[in-house]
Amino acid sequence: MTQVRLECRPMSASDLGWVVSVEAALHASPWSRGNFDDAMSAGYACWTFRECASPVAYAVLMSVLDEAHLLNLTVAADHQGRGMGAAVLSFLLDEARRHGAAQCFLEVRESNQVALSLYRSRGFEAIGRRKGYYPGTQAREDAIVMRYRL
Repeated sequence: MTQVRLECRPMSASDLGWVVSVEAALHASPWSRGNFDDAMSAGYACWTFRECASPVAYAVLMSVLDEAHLLNLTVAADHQGRGMGAAVLSFLLDEARRHGAAQCFLEVRESNQVALSLYRSRGFEAIGRRKGYYPGTQAREDAIVMRYRL
């Protein structure tokens, strides 16, 4: 696989139209524009990622003391399967390290085998389960809680 080269930049209000449309297309319980606005206003690390000037992914990382929490990592559907998620995750873990985090946590839908595989391949370990954490179309779904030691 060729190395993915992405331009990373802080998310801005002008990105939100694209971000919210991708979010709505890919997630059963998508974040709203207000959720992204709130994350940016709260000072969370909100990023957009571009390839050849076209947006391909976005992510939100929250830092609390010596912990980072990956709140959202999404690659647009037409760019999935090309290593974008791995490139974004590597960037985020480097950012967390630079800001003094000793570990990074996340929750992922139990059914999201692609994401689980990515996180495991990067050294995340499952440390718990949140029953009924995610709303679903038929029923609520468990979240797998994962941790990565930086």
